Amino acid sequence: MVATWFEIALWKRILAALVLGAIVGMIWGPGSASIAWIGDLFVRLIRMVVVPLVFVTLVSGVVSMGDPSKLGSLGVKTLAIYMATTLAAISIGLFLAAIMQPGVGVDFSAAVPGEIQEAIPLSERLMSIVPSNPIAALAEGNILAIIFFALLCGVSLLTIGERGKPVADLMDASSEMMLRITHWVMEVAPFGVFALIAWVSGTQGVTALLDVITLALAVLIGSVAHLVIVHGLIIIKLTLKLSPVMFFRGARDAMLVAFSTSSSSATLPVSMSVAEENLGIKPVIASTVLPLGATINMDGTALYVGIVSVFAAQAFGIDLSLTDYALIAGSTTLVSVGTAAVPGASLFLIAAVMQTIGMSPEQIAVVIGFILPFDRPLDMLRTAVNIGGDLSVSTAVANWEDEFDRDIFERPLKY
Repeated sequence: MVATWFEIALWKRILAALVLGAIVGMIWGPGSASIAWIGDLFVRLIRMVVVPLVFVTLVSGVVSMGDPSKLGSLGVKTLAIYMATTLAAISIGLFLAAIMQPGVGVDFSAAVPGEIQEAIPLSERLMSIVPSNPIAALAEGNILAIIFFALLCGVSLLTIGERGKPVADLMDASSEMMLRITHWVMEVAPFGVFALIAWVSGTQGVTALLDVITLALAVLIGSVAHLVIVHGLIIIKLTLKLSPVMFFRGARDAMLVAFSTSSSSATLPVSMSVAEENLGIKPVIASTVLPLGATINMDGTALYVGIVSVFAAQAFGIDLSLTDYALIAGSTTLVSVGTAAVPGASLFLIAAVMQTIGMSPEQIAVVIGFILPFDRPLDMLRTAVNIGGDLSVSTAVANWEDEFDRDIFERPLKY
């Protein structure tokens, strides 16, 4: 029986766990909270490997690059395409919200005002990239600060040449070690996913989405459209001349884990693993572009924020001009850089964006309170979009930097 279990492709086991967990949760109801600890344990396991994996693979990747000057072009291309895809996502969201009008006729009278999380100023976010204490940054899991320090370590090893070889070899071996641990952790994924989905469907319920079915439908359509059109068609097929089917096939494990955990940072080890093993992205790209994407690339979140902002304006009878739509698009693209890669972190982003179109703090609090009960199912969906976007951009950058293995991308996977 054990041998048969491991012969089944991991994505099938995770997908079966998703479906079974949803069914069990709906039947069991609030009692499903008693197994939430299994899901929490799985999330703790994958969070356990995030910081050491990012640090050692990034240092090892920079050393293997051989030329520090390549970092400049890599960074510019990565940031540019991340900002472009985020802007595309928010544009799709705004278009769908304007057409479908999910906020028309919505009654906020029963909503309990929610607490608005403080947004992180962009200046503070940029300042935190340089750690005052690298060890503290590692302990706190500050990904941007870890990336900065790891880049310095990698470049310094290149500049000292042969004397840095022992440390470089250590980082390379450590990278292999962390990827092996990630593979072991992923074998626990079906059980963790089952518990997480059962808990969500049992305590919050997918039926909560019936209260805002048009909003949920707009988010679903927008998410699928963004993944298929922007990432699958424009980036993968038209720009890179690759098969979108092969891309989504390779990315499916990471997207399923993202859906169940609702956390880009928790999914990062899985993303890095599938990037190298399924998509042919070499470590130097996977270790730089993906951690950065988990921090600043929020395609799904941007799309969701755009739809909810227009939804709120429609519900309160606020007429939006083209300038207002432009303000929502621009502010969402910029503020998303400060969004934490954890469940529900987009709520503060919604508050920050709504302020740009003149909504009062009281109105914003009511909107947050209204969407909070069903935010988790939609959060799961937009996190999967975030991860799909990260892997798409990584594939593009790997191609442009000649750090891509087409044979791995196109090889048959275990079905």
